[in-house]
Amino acid sequence: MERIGFIGLGVMGNPMARNLMKAGYPLVVLTRTRAKADALLRDGAVWADTPRAVAQQSDVVITMLPDSPDVEQVLAGKDGVFDGARQGLLLIDMSTISPVVARRLASQAAARGMEMLDAPVSGGDIGAINASLTIMVGGSESAFQRALPIFQTLGKTITHIGEAGAGQIAKAANQIITSITIEAVAEALVFAAKAGVDPVKVRQALLGGSAYSRILEGHGQRMLEGNFKPGFYMRLHRKDLDIVMAAGKEYAAPLPVAAQVREMMTAMLAAGHGDLDNSSLVMLLEHLGHTQVRRE
Repeated sequence: MERIGFIGLGVMGNPMARNLMKAGYPLVVLTRTRAKADALLRDGAVWADTPRAVAQQSDVVITMLPDSPDVEQVLAGKDGVFDGARQGLLLIDMSTISPVVARRLASQAAARGMEMLDAPVSGGDIGAINASLTIMVGGSESAFQRALPIFQTLGKTITHIGEAGAGQIAKAANQIITSITIEAVAEALVFAAKAGVDPVKVRQALLGGSAYSRILEGHGQRMLEGNFKPGFYMRLHRKDLDIVMAAGKEYAAPLPVAAQVREMMTAMLAAGHGDLDNSSLVMLLEHLGHTQVRRE
């Protein structure tokens, strides 16, 4: 099996790396806080001190990092992956970053004799733990086929969208839908509470009709319980909407409702709630409506 270098062991990256080890892949790991790698190291993963060292010991390098500048630094910065890579190395960036940056990095990798896939994911920490992620892939068909056994270890719905950057465009579209739907669910539950109707029963009724969605089911339940332990940080979802708005400007795409939800998430960050789950957006509407949907 190909030796995989995995860089970024956060809420998503750690269980993804764990699933690769369970499948038998030899793993070289690097993350900002080494303690996050301790369990993987005890089970046989190898530590590397720099992205360059990761690349030197790997056939495939996967990055799972917070934002575009982080990916650029790890790949193209001093002692980065590009510095340690050899021809034939496959790079798979599973972060959510700008499609413009993804295309630029893929071009730089190709100039060095490597192939690169942008393969952002959806499914949150539960999807990462259960290896049931949705994976949206941009890059060449040959690179996709090489990476497919790896993707099948990490996810269930795996789609080759198109050339470099196409995976990130698909993920941006996903984040448009999820952010607007989270806001819509929060708005509906606050509306019900404000009208004096039990939002628990309203949600229960809506789950059986055309308003059903996984967000109404999962995020709606979090809202009712006031359980905002992060499955996906508010600050990272707002970051993703920053990417959406920048890409919308780049490609002249109208995004009026996504822009409004982004401002609502910005207000949550300003109030100090960036490390809560994105379902905590309901708190803003509760505050504006002077009401509460959460159970005591």
